Amino acid sequence: MEEIVKKISQLQTQYDNAFKKLNIEQSVKEIEKLDEQIAASDFWSDNRAAQDTMKKQASLKALADPWIQLGKEISDVSDMLALNDNALADDLKVQTTKLEELFNSLKSNLRFSGKYDNHNAVVTLSAGAGGTDAQDWTSMLLRMYLRWAEKDNYAVTLIEEAAGEEAGLKRATFEVVGPFAYGKLSSEAGVHRLVRLSPFNSDSLRQTSFAKVEVMPEIDTPSDLEIDPKELKVDVYRAGGHGGQSVNTTDSAVRVTHVPTGVTVSIQNERSQLQNRETAMTILRSRLAMLQLEQHKEHLSELKGPNTSAEWGNQIRSYVLHPYKQVKDLRSRYETSDVDSVLDGNLNPLIDAYLETTFGE
Repeated sequence: MEEIVKKISQLQTQYDNAFKKLNIEQSVKEIEKLDEQIAASDFWSDNRAAQDTMKKQASLKALADPWIQLGKEISDVSDMLALNDNALADDLKVQTTKLEELFNSLKSNLRFSGKYDNHNAVVTLSAGAGGTDAQDWTSMLLRMYLRWAEKDNYAVTLIEEAAGEEAGLKRATFEVVGPFAYGKLSSEAGVHRLVRLSPFNSDSLRQTSFAKVEVMPEIDTPSDLEIDPKELKVDVYRAGGHGGQSVNTTDSAVRVTHVPTGVTVSIQNERSQLQNRETAMTILRSRLAMLQLEQHKEHLSELKGPNTSAEWGNQIRSYVLHPYKQVKDLRSRYETSDVDSVLDGNLNPLIDAYLETTFGE
């Protein structure tokens, strides 16, 4: 029993430190405030705002609930130990082992201490060099990330996509909602290189293609990143489409430009001009927050526009399907021959290896 008492005491100390570092108490308070908003009779009068509130509540609960439950279970075992009943020793030993395993699975959250790590993520995929193969590669990456999100219980909303002329995608933007979505997916930002036998030429020649992954923390609350309205240029235009009964014939598409940096966001997926503008502003704030992190500037007016002219040669990861099979991350040096598993969404080993290399365990 003494050994169990010692382990539970150590576990309680570790738990208390983690609870404080992750600021779970503050998350609980925010959840309570959101619960009050959701219970209000007029909550759904603004459907877009209501959905944003529900997503924020779900994200906070996904973070806080496992830690709160672990705290209760540690407390229950401590109460049982206080009975000093040797007949319970075997059962308490099993429970203690399970609690240690649960804590170890949760403590990986402690790696995420960045300013925006617990924000939702906005991910943009863009086809690079490689023509149709690159556009197909972009669609393969989208599938990979959607599979990863599904396996890890993250909610995903596709914000926009632009189809390629022959196949695949020129571009796609999606939102990932869940605990530490940005903290985890930030490891994916950069250029991804694919080597394979091309399915788009009759000779099946070996083809190298590239796609860029941009990951930003979602900044959906204006107070989190204030932008001077005088520095914005807003253009409204008619949304494009492929024709048919459902084609959007109204001037609902919105392009928002942050004049000092030249950062531009265009959204046309919604029929409502207001909704497109709100989405564009969320992504614009996210892009500017990312620039601010990269350039270590206090004020938005000090930011320089993003420089993407030489990025296609700076791949962070290579996926080789021919003449052998290998995925290799060039930063962490993690590699695996199970390419199919990675492309099917098994990204956590790659993410964990990057985090350990960059931030330590």
